[in-house]
Amino acid sequence: MNDERIARSWLMLALGTGGQTAATTALYGTPFLVPAFQQELGLSLAAAGVLVSCPIAGILLGLIGWGAVADRYGEKKALAAGLLAAAGAMAGAAAVHGVGATGVLLVLTGAAGSSGHSASGRLVIGWFPPDRRGIAMGVRQASQPLGTGMAAAALPPLAHHAGLSAAFGLCAVLCGAAGLAVALFAVDPPRPDRPAGVRSPAPYRGGYLWRLHGAAAVLCVPQFVVTGFSLLFLTGARGWSPAAAGGVLAAANLAGAGVRLLAGWWSDRVGGRIRPMRLLAAATAANLALLTAGAAWDSPVGTAALLLAAGLTVSTNGLHNTAVAEYAGPHWAGRALGMHGMGQHAAVVLVPPLAGALIAGRGYTPAFALAAVFPVLAVALLPAADRVAHWPAPRARSGARPAGVAR
Repeated sequence: MNDERIARSWLMLALGTGGQTAATTALYGTPFLVPAFQQELGLSLAAAGVLVSCPIAGILLGLIGWGAVADRYGEKKALAAGLLAAAGAMAGAAAVHGVGATGVLLVLTGAAGSSGHSASGRLVIGWFPPDRRGIAMGVRQASQPLGTGMAAAALPPLAHHAGLSAAFGLCAVLCGAAGLAVALFAVDPPRPDRPAGVRSPAPYRGGYLWRLHGAAAVLCVPQFVVTGFSLLFLTGARGWSPAAAGGVLAAANLAGAGVRLLAGWWSDRVGGRIRPMRLLAAATAANLALLTAGAAWDSPVGTAALLLAAGLTVSTNGLHNTAVAEYAGPHWAGRALGMHGMGQHAAVVLVPPLAGALIAGRGYTPAFALAAVFPVLAVALLPAADRVAHWPAPRARSGARPAGVAR
């Protein structure tokens, strides 16, 4: 890669990461508004969990469609349109006051913001060579703990002092600014032409992608248990103030971003994604077992394990997304990533209300114990080894063109 292409690849990485960080704040920031949902809207914990699930339900509606848009028309159009639409939906949520209207607008936010799951991943994979994709996707996937950390630090005190409208308004501003930046500065990566009338075969023969989809889906369950109820655990079970808990969780999520970077770097060094995923999944199971024990005996170990879980439960996200996009190739990655994300969100859409009901009835110990089972399932589901990637390194050539540009 020449200097100009390298500089452009890092700019695209910054835009993709920034866009996904803004979307994450809106899509996954609702767990930090559970106390506000209970106080301002008068909801029970289980009912507040339903509102937390609304953006996830919206993501399920939009993922594959946005993936097809990215494959057909390019990453820039899909990502910019989704972020700007999410900004509009969050602005609407800031303006309404009813539970039903808020839920509908949160669903629309999820459907619009889900463009980032397919489009920003394509944008990064398309501009980086295979031996740098792990660290590049680690940076891009760091957007989730970064966005979650931003939500943990900003949304609880903002909602406490200025109400839910102010918290939703901040999310709208972030999504709108990121969408405008993508629209102005993003460039789709080059991809090779296909002969007229020839379609690339779907990359779903055999079980490789299906096993990746399944492993990623079950790994999301403990992630959402920890993210969804860590604030309540620290404030309710450990007696922390909301501000202190939000600040510490923000720091823990920033550490989680660093864990993703290290996981990506590790996968580039070993030349594969599957072995690091398997080891990290096993470490996550052990950490959650420690969290269960710490919660059962009211030990400080539980608090420490919870903060460690904020990083470990998200450590594999960049690895499995990279593996899926590389194997699917430049003409199918958007739809494959959409299917990948759809499986993950289908697995967790009921986690907040069900985990909320379990915690309300039985406490945190059985919820954490159940969450520890899922990383063990992921270890069993993962493929035995990496398959040959179908997405070559980006390079200038006469047969390459940006997506969505006619010749």
